[in-house]
Amino acid sequence: MGNRYIKQLSALAIATTLIIGSAPKPIMAQQRNAVAHPRTPYRLSFYNRHRRSYRVASALHFAHSKLHDVLLLTPFQRHGEEDTKLYQEVLAFYQNPPRIEPTMELYAPYTARATWRLFRTIDSVHLLHEMTEDIMADSDIPWNEKEQVLKEAYDYYKSTYKDIALSPAPLDVTMRRAGVMMKPYFSLTRNYYPKNNNFFYAAHWWHPAIYESMMIGGNDQEQDKMIQKMEDLFSSQVVPNPPMRMILSREGSPRYSRLSPETANVFDNLHMLHGITYDIFAYDGWTIEQKRAELNRVLDAMSYQPGDEKLVRKFTTPKPDLNPLVYDDWIKSSDGAMAQMMMEMLAEMMPMMMQHHGGMDSQMDHSEMDSQMDHSQMDSHGHHGEMSPQMHQMHQQLMAQLKLKLTPGIQSGEMPGSFMDAMMEIMPNMPMSPEMMAPGKVNPMMIEAMLKGWQEKYGNLPDVEPIPMGSEPSAQTFLE
Repeated sequence: MGNRYIKQLSALAIATTLIIGSAPKPIMAQQRNAVAHPRTPYRLSFYNRHRRSYRVASALHFAHSKLHDVLLLTPFQRHGEEDTKLYQEVLAFYQNPPRIEPTMELYAPYTARATWRLFRTIDSVHLLHEMTEDIMADSDIPWNEKEQVLKEAYDYYKSTYKDIALSPAPLDVTMRRAGVMMKPYFSLTRNYYPKNNNFFYAAHWWHPAIYESMMIGGNDQEQDKMIQKMEDLFSSQVVPNPPMRMILSREGSPRYSRLSPETANVFDNLHMLHGITYDIFAYDGWTIEQKRAELNRVLDAMSYQPGDEKLVRKFTTPKPDLNPLVYDDWIKSSDGAMAQMMMEMLAEMMPMMMQHHGGMDSQMDHSEMDSQMDHSQMDSHGHHGEMSPQMHQMHQQLMAQLKLKLTPGIQSGEMPGSFMDAMMEIMPNMPMSPEMMAPGKVNPMMIEAMLKGWQEKYGNLPDVEPIPMGSEPSAQTFLE
């Protein structure tokens, strides 16, 4: 009798499952393939030659990893307390760093379960970091062969991790494709978790400085001396007083960027991906599923797309002879390539924002609007000569608030919340398209406007010249 009753219940359960056709489908697990080192002749060269720096990198990656779980698992309203608590941990790890570089999963297990694609993407670029550091550190690779071996390492990364490989295009392009500035989370970590954010800015100074020190030092013992002096500078000046912006490769490692622009750009894209991810995770307005959807959209935008290889040298080096052993006001400042890029992007979106806000003739078609709001009519601050006085004032206020939001912490005169919060306070009547606020979606017209703006400014920019590698450099003047 008991067996018959169980069979009846089983049959009823199966029938119920078939009837409820609208039941949600189970979430498919993401592929859990991991990242592994290839066997190469130069493997572990950086570890064996520059053990101090290798361990510093391990501490930096602990910090990058742990913040993911902190942001996802603690309320935003506790940002001050959590920022201080984690920063104390981060400093302790830096002062006594791990002996082996941790994977992202080790110190952020919740995030690994929630967004495995993110961690696989990060770990794959960390692998590229290690491979390129090994190549530069290996004195058995002749100086004039470094470029070719670096290219082979990039090709390995791109082909092995082709489903997640980040773009080799400059960050100026991928940031425009990502379109995060108008999202409700943009700038939250920079402004409300400044201690950890600024430690990451120090880390993003460190990575280019490592490459530049090896580029200046060459294969001989001068490389060891450059690295040691660079680490001393990092410890004594950079960690206690971090830069106020993310340093791009072309700013902090101009020589290496000319040698291997593909990897230099991938590194910039990863470093920016860290910041975007933290902002998404810090935002309390979305569920974890919505955050995952938005993060996947950003990953798609910043990943390799056909034609990106044609853009790898579309950048300039503001200080081509930079000395990585000098930590001056220029490198510390919040001004630089990142701020310029963001201000340009806002200026490129302004014509469409003003049209929606009602600051232009509603009967004007898009081509006429483009003509009146042509980028060539902007002044040096990105202001348009065709604006009404009211719109001109709003534009000035937006630019001023963006500048404040790009500076870590909360500044005098800064409006609370994200940049989107500030924008809505300045332009309260501007209708927001569903794509601008929704997770996993983006307004394609905004993206098109920004990419068009980049093309007009930089599409015809001559490719940055490769750096001569025929003879090994001398670091004597840097070490005196």
